[in-house]
Amino acid sequence: MKKKSLFAIFLMMVMLFAVACSNNETTGSESEGNQSEGRVEVVFWHSMSGELEGVVKEVVDGFNASQDEIKVTPIFQGTYEEAITKFNTVAGTKDAPTIMQTFEVGTKYMIDSGKIQPVQKFIDEEGYDMSQWEKNITNYYSVEDTQYSMPFNSSTPVLIYNKDAFKEAGLDPEKAPETYSELKDAAKKLTTGDQVGFSILNYGWFFEELVAVQGGLFVDQDNGRTGDAAKAVFNGEEGQNVFNLISEMYNDGTFYNTGQNWDDIRAAFQSGKIAMYLDSSAGIRATVDNAPFEVGTGYLPIPDGVERQGVIIGGASLWMASDIDEEKQKAAWEFMKYVTTPEVQGDWHLKSGYFSINPAAYDLPVVQEEWEKYPQLKVTVDQLKNTIPSEATQGALISVFPEARQKVVSAMESLYQGADPKEALDRAAEEIDRSLEAANKKSGS
Repeated sequence: MKKKSLFAIFLMMVMLFAVACSNNETTGSESEGNQSEGRVEVVFWHSMSGELEGVVKEVVDGFNASQDEIKVTPIFQGTYEEAITKFNTVAGTKDAPTIMQTFEVGTKYMIDSGKIQPVQKFIDEEGYDMSQWEKNITNYYSVEDTQYSMPFNSSTPVLIYNKDAFKEAGLDPEKAPETYSELKDAAKKLTTGDQVGFSILNYGWFFEELVAVQGGLFVDQDNGRTGDAAKAVFNGEEGQNVFNLISEMYNDGTFYNTGQNWDDIRAAFQSGKIAMYLDSSAGIRATVDNAPFEVGTGYLPIPDGVERQGVIIGGASLWMASDIDEEKQKAAWEFMKYVTTPEVQGDWHLKSGYFSINPAAYDLPVVQEEWEKYPQLKVTVDQLKNTIPSEATQGALISVFPEARQKVVSAMESLYQGADPKEALDRAAEEIDRSLEAANKKSGS
């Protein structure tokens, strides 16, 4: 009996010690962030890794220090694909995050999940002025006048070129090629020795953008904006223009196949293997800093005789979970509003390379000063500002987007084996049609 009593006392001491340690850990982490107890906790799942994770933490720390009622806790969840898979397993349960970051091609999936609360609810309740947000960014995440999510890290494609190589080839280093004929002409002059004129990453996003800048759609139903898309339409004239360009330039030796890896194409540019390529606007600053030569930027090239329409926003946005306390939803909305203030957006733009959701940030002295050092950044902002709003530049909405992109990539890669551009496009479109049919049957559309 005595032994049992001693054992019971020992167990109680262990439990008390564990609780004390737990409390100390919580108090310690909160004191580090200058937190106080009793705050509404907002769990924020994100996919920003490396240096960008540090920038996200700075944004969160700034918000947490700005008030004493809400505490946002950022948690890295892997890639966009990994994060959305995890969200699917916990959506609607107590383990679901309050805020979820999802890439742009996951928009249709998130809407159809039925597990998210459109931020439009809080915009309407508060009479929040959305005109302060960049319309060419918010358009992507808006369907039938409903703003579903808040844009967070937004980027667009841009032409990047080696100014030193332009000079050596007798080209104007201050004038980027704007049309396909100008691009092909420049690429021929730049293709010398170990240097090849131009390259595009084998990534579906660039194809979508090159179609949209011509005013072309990816799928029917107004790019899936007025109903569930049932058919791919990117294999029309606009898509053929893109595939013909790649095929012709590859066959004449002025296009270099760098594969599907972002690091590989950037390394090829840095080393002088290629003189021009398409990249994300978010990668410009790092490219400028790392290049051993002067870097220039330009708008996406367009076919001759085509009126430029602009670009589709890429990146990701922040979604609010629906099956959570309204108190947490309101707290999440407060964080979202904080993130979109000019000061926060200005800092985010400069440190991350992504666009500012609030254009007022571009007028801040600190941003203007940085643009003096990096004029390449302003080119990307101007390209976005000059975009004409339409179903084409708004972007497509389909639930099978990641799969569809890979079909396009396979079609792009077949060009390097001599495939006919139109046949390659038609084959990809047919495969995506079957995927759309299966998805629509599953959803009951």
